[in-house]
Amino acid sequence: MEIVDLFLRFSIFFLSPFVSQAYNHDSNYTRPPPRANFIVSHGHPSFYPQQVHVSLAGKDHMRVTYITEDTTVASMVEYGKRPKKYDRKTTGESTSYRFFFYSSGKIHHVKIGPLLPSTTYYYRCGGHGKEFSFRTPPSIFPVEFAVAGDLGQTDWTVKTLDQITKRDFDVFLLPGDLSYADNHQPLWDSFGRLVENLASTRPWMVTEGNHEIESARIVEEHISFKAYNARWLMPHAESLSHSNLYYSFEAAGVHVVMIGSYTHYESHSDQYRWLREDLRKVDRKRTPWLVGVMHTPWYSTNEAHEGDGEKTRKAMEGLLYRAQVDIVFAGHIHTYERFRPVYNHKADPCGPIYITIGDGGNREGLAYKFHNPRSPLSAFRESSFGHGRLSVIDKKRAHWSWHRNNDNFSVIADEVWFESHTSSTHCILNHLKNEL
Repeated sequence: MEIVDLFLRFSIFFLSPFVSQAYNHDSNYTRPPPRANFIVSHGHPSFYPQQVHVSLAGKDHMRVTYITEDTTVASMVEYGKRPKKYDRKTTGESTSYRFFFYSSGKIHHVKIGPLLPSTTYYYRCGGHGKEFSFRTPPSIFPVEFAVAGDLGQTDWTVKTLDQITKRDFDVFLLPGDLSYADNHQPLWDSFGRLVENLASTRPWMVTEGNHEIESARIVEEHISFKAYNARWLMPHAESLSHSNLYYSFEAAGVHVVMIGSYTHYESHSDQYRWLREDLRKVDRKRTPWLVGVMHTPWYSTNEAHEGDGEKTRKAMEGLLYRAQVDIVFAGHIHTYERFRPVYNHKADPCGPIYITIGDGGNREGLAYKFHNPRSPLSAFRESSFGHGRLSVIDKKRAHWSWHRNNDNFSVIADEVWFESHTSSTHCILNHLKNEL
């Protein structure tokens, strides 16, 4: 492991002059001093599975992802409803990639199921290592989502994850900027180990952010998501998307669309056409709640990354509005801000609630500078690290809370009860008038 640690330090300092710093357009914005990365080593034999995480993979199925340094380990998961009693076994697929001097381990993806809702399953990966367990989401209300963006891997991140574990949830939503590897590939491995204790127990549903982009300054026009796509395979095929950068899934009575902020979004693009068709097929009687997740916010009163999402908003906001999306989560700006229901920069009771929650713990620090006076559309804003909870109680009611974690205990600093647009006669009539 000393060789790995040496390589990690070498790559960080050697490659940093040549890689893109994740397209930070705010040349006049000065961030607080950065925080050091919290590095997690493997510390086990090469055949031991590591960086284990689970994700939803279509109806009644989950995908188990793990990595082994030993390439002879099988892509196989044994699982059952009792500890160490595995009555089912499924094989999957594997991949790997190279980036400059770095070669990844063997990345295994195994889709298991069908599974029962609200059920704990015990599992082992590749026939080696320790036993893990996860619980499937419920099939009916209530259902709870934990939400945190721009996580990174600092001691701030550790505190956020610790606060999240203190209260149960069903699905984790991460609106982009996972590891903050910024081309330094060993940091992807460290991040996977850091989040394993949580990500192996509940499905993590993620979308890409600007810090997932991989490009060199000399060829900045050529970008890729090689590490992200290889390591964090989401159910894009199951939701008829041709790209891992955007997809949808369902949990209980909630339909969630994960929108790609760093791929084509224009009306002629694959993503636009896919999103339009995905929203058209949503049955609001079966899934009365509709949630959007993206990385770059469409609404913000913070000076950081100002205007980054405006072109995407102009192209896609109408789709979300006409589909009656209830709430949209974004990251990117390292702060917390909740907007009142809005459409096209105007208050609209049938528009989504937009929430920026890019305060998970990233190494760059918080974005403190807000425009004043505050827009009346902005209901609450604060630059502190934390996470959020979306508790969908039934087909009509939901509760959102933001938990500040720069206290010794997680404190609810902002909360709001709201109702689904499908329960509003006004919004139903508005929808009939503006159907997709």
